[in-house]
Amino acid sequence: MTSIAAHSINARWPAQDPSKLQLYSFPTPNGVKISVALEEMGIPYEAHLVGLMNGDVMTDEFLSLNPNNKIPAIIDPTGPDGAQIELFESGAILIYLAEKSGKLLSADPVKRYETLKWLMFQMGGIGPMFGQLGFFYKFAGAAMEDPTARDRYIGEAKRLLAVLEKQLEGKDWITGEYSIADIAIAPWINSLEFYGAKEVVGYHDLKNVPAYVERFYARPAVEKAKNIPPVQMP
Repeated sequence: MTSIAAHSINARWPAQDPSKLQLYSFPTPNGVKISVALEEMGIPYEAHLVGLMNGDVMTDEFLSLNPNNKIPAIIDPTGPDGAQIELFESGAILIYLAEKSGKLLSADPVKRYETLKWLMFQMGGIGPMFGQLGFFYKFAGAAMEDPTARDRYIGEAKRLLAVLEKQLEGKDWITGEYSIADIAIAPWINSLEFYGAKEVVGYHDLKNVPAYVERFYARPAVEKAKNIPPVQMP
C-alpha cells in the first residue's frame, strides 16, 4: 500500500507528520463523529479540511482515498499489525478507532453488540432520514410545492426521536455507558438546529433527547472537536 508521503492525496492535503493518523473531513455530523472519537480516545492525528461545495470531494486526489467522494476518510500509518490502513464510511472508522484504542466499545460480546446495534440505528436510520429532512425542509427540496417528501421525512424524524426518547429513559447514554454509538447519534440530533427543524419535529416536547444532546456537547473532547477541521466563517 502506498505510504502517506507518496499517496496521491498528499499532493493536495500534505501530511505535516506522516507518522500520525491523517483525517480528511469537514465538520458535518458524519465528520464530527471522527474528530470527537479521536479526541475522546487520545489518538494523535492531523486534520485536513475537505470542502464539500468547492469540488474537493470530486478531485482525483480525494477519490484516490474514497471513491465514494464523501467525507470522512482516514489513513492510519500504524494500523493492524503495524501496517497502513485506509478507511472511509464513518461507522467503519468509529469501529476501527474503538478497536485500535480499546475505548468506547466494550470487549464484552453482549455489550459490544448492543453498542453496534445503536450505531447501525444511526447509520441506517437517523443519518439518512435527517439528511433528507434537511434537504426537503431547508435546502433545494424546500422549493417543491408537493409536500409529500417533506412530510414523509418530518414524520420519520419524529418517529426516530421517539425511539431515542424511550431508549434514553433513565440513562445518560444510549446503552447506559458512553460509547461510539453516542458519538454517532448526538451530532445528527444536533443537526436539527442547523436545519431549523426542531419545532416541526416536536423536539422541544421531548425530555430525554434534549438533555442527552446537552450532556454530549458539554464533554471537553466534544467541545474541542466540534469544529475540527476548522472552518473559517465569512
